[in-house]
Amino acid sequence: HLATSLPLPSERDHLRPRIDLIVFMIDIKSKYSLKIVEASLAYVDASFFLGKVCFLVTGVGRVNACSIETSAVCKLGEAYCSPVLFCELELEGIRASTAQRLLRMLQICAGHIPGVSALSFISLMRNSDDD
Repeated sequence: HLATSLPLPSERDHLRPRIDLIVFMIDIKSKYSLKIVEASLAYVDASFFLGKVCFLVTGVGRVNACSIETSAVCKLGEAYCSPVLFCELELEGIRASTAQRLLRMLQICAGHIPGVSALSFISLMRNSDDD
């Protein structure tokens, strides 16, 4: 399910499936997209930041067209203890590998991978990112 911002409309709460993973998409070419994400973060329950939120930054292939500093997005990921994934959606190979990575994260967050919790997975990602 996709939403352009949070909070989600309450009139369909009874039809909404359980939310296992929230992916905030940020277009690095648009300061507006970062502002929408920052405003939406206030509506996410704190428990989701324990492995069930990530930031997906798109448009990173065009450095000269960037409106947002990558360090600003990385600081956002650090502040919310959530991974930041960078991708270029126009390149099919990168788009496919990013989709696979997100699908694997979703499987873990939904509890479909025995022995791996969202919290343990996120701590593994953070340790590998720090190396």
